[in-house]
Amino acid sequence: MRRCYFRLIVITFLLVGCSVSPTRAPQSQIDRLSVLLYGLDRGIARKESMTLSLDIFQKTRNLTKEFELTSPALWHNFLVNIGLRKKGLCFHWSDALYIHLKQKYKKHFEFHLVGANIGEYFLEHNALVIVAKGGKVEQGIVIDPWRNSGNLYFSTIQNDSKYKWVHRKNRGCE
Repeated sequence: MRRCYFRLIVITFLLVGCSVSPTRAPQSQIDRLSVLLYGLDRGIARKESMTLSLDIFQKTRNLTKEFELTSPALWHNFLVNIGLRKKGLCFHWSDALYIHLKQKYKKHFEFHLVGANIGEYFLEHNALVIVAKGGKVEQGIVIDPWRNSGNLYFSTIQNDSKYKWVHRKNRGCE
């Protein structure tokens, strides 16, 4: 009988995984992203880049709750794929951010969907890139909340050594 309970506990833990509690981002991270956004173009106001940075972190926090996120990210993908979670795959993150941000920040920024290892089932990854209005994706900032299970990863696209990003121009998500 004890073995049965023990197995039930282990199976339950494995199916649920380690849930992620959304936390507020440190101000230093918000400031760092704001500086990167501000650096995209001289016409961007510091206040606008800070507002966008704060919004990205807040939306990531909200999506962490909405997706009932578990860690690590690949475990969460497994839970989505077997139907125990509804959303939380990398493209869910990039699409949700794309739709949210595109509606609010049209004056100085553009938002693009990118992918790496496209077509490779276990390796494909999607993210969002932010550029200055009229800018090139190759000069943008990668926004990737999936990679670290809701802890926002961001970097210039050139400094992201983990993935070789390709612009997904025709992948609409609206």
